[in-house]
Amino acid sequence: MTTAITPRSLDEDLLEPDKPTKPWFSPEKRWALFAVTGVAILSITRVLSGATDLTSSGLTTETLRLTVPFALAALGGLFSERAGVVNIGLEGMMILGTWFGAYGGWHWGVWGGLAFGMLGGALGGGLHATATVIFKVDHIISGVAINLLAPGLCRYLSAAVYANVGEGAGVRQSPPVSGDFPTITIWPLSNALGSIEQHHWFFISDAAGMARGLITDLSLFTLGAIFLVPIIWWILWRTTFGLRLRSVGESPWASESVGVKVIRTKFIAVVISGLLAGMAGVFIVTVTTSTYSEGQTSGRGYIALAALIFGNWRPVSAVGAATLFGYSDAVRLRGASGVAVHAFLLSGAIATALVAIVAAIQGRRKNAIMSGLVSAGLLIWYLTTQTLPKEFLPYTPHIVTLVVAATALRKLRMPKALGIPFRRGEAQ
Repeated sequence: MTTAITPRSLDEDLLEPDKPTKPWFSPEKRWALFAVTGVAILSITRVLSGATDLTSSGLTTETLRLTVPFALAALGGLFSERAGVVNIGLEGMMILGTWFGAYGGWHWGVWGGLAFGMLGGALGGGLHATATVIFKVDHIISGVAINLLAPGLCRYLSAAVYANVGEGAGVRQSPPVSGDFPTITIWPLSNALGSIEQHHWFFISDAAGMARGLITDLSLFTLGAIFLVPIIWWILWRTTFGLRLRSVGESPWASESVGVKVIRTKFIAVVISGLLAGMAGVFIVTVTTSTYSEGQTSGRGYIALAALIFGNWRPVSAVGAATLFGYSDAVRLRGASGVAVHAFLLSGAIATALVAIVAAIQGRRKNAIMSGLVSAGLLIWYLTTQTLPKEFLPYTPHIVTLVVAATALRKLRMPKALGIPFRRGEAQ
């Protein structure tokens, strides 16, 4: 006789190892400290380099627009990998989301595009779940296959559907999506913050400018994505379903012994993963642009996977990492001449120097040395150049990913059964 799993049936310390032991340094306070430190670093960079756009409201709005696809895909990967299924196929699921989202948006407007895009991503997730959970295919091979299959399928569908419709459509591009998601601006507060921003006071104007960007021309889709973060955290850490999902990623055999339907839970988790990745694709074709075009995901799925890993498989941390990548992409897009990205080198030098100091205080000698070397390299690069080559600019988010990987202090702990095949009745 088996017993249904409850929140007290498992060792929650095992499933939530990052739970802070010091109440004065709660996760909320930690993220507030990170935010204040980040604004201070950017404020110092603005003063020293003269790159005023680094903390402008316009750049913050652009950052939010570019962060949402990273964040949604990372949250999708969170569901899959917390259930023990590696999801390197996020890129392919995003591509399916862009095509189906654009098709639905062309016929039924942005809300139809949202529904169809989520369905397209979920189909990709279902395919990955079928291969890995049902047929025990290696997770990496299945994910790579989806990343290769998705562009080919979208090219075939475009040739079949868009070849003769006009409106600029063809085998590489869809017709424009009908309509837009409503936008929201809190005008009185936005105007007040804008006035403070124009004074260019150290830190105060920078904080005001960045805050203004968060409440000006905010898409309803973006607002919904923001609300998804606490909702997903609550589902995964405060519900029985979330506990079961995380338990099968830690030890599916122990979960099976207490009555959890492991295969069904894993399957549902991977489908949800694809659904969220599909939402990320819909955002690209309805908010970032207004059409589907080949290659427009530009490797965002891989960067989202990196954000998930840097975020230690936790929702808020993963979104924080996604925001960093979104910001670096926004700097790259708004600084077409390379000046803003060049100033961003100074920000990186300051940030990695702080990481080196913290690592040294904590006794992490290797991290301190690595971060110090990276800081010195970025500072020398900044001081010995005036701008960056245009060929370098498109890879700014990818370079930031490598820098974060080289200097990350936090000890990562992936789910213990991540990537391990599960068969009923077979204890490891």
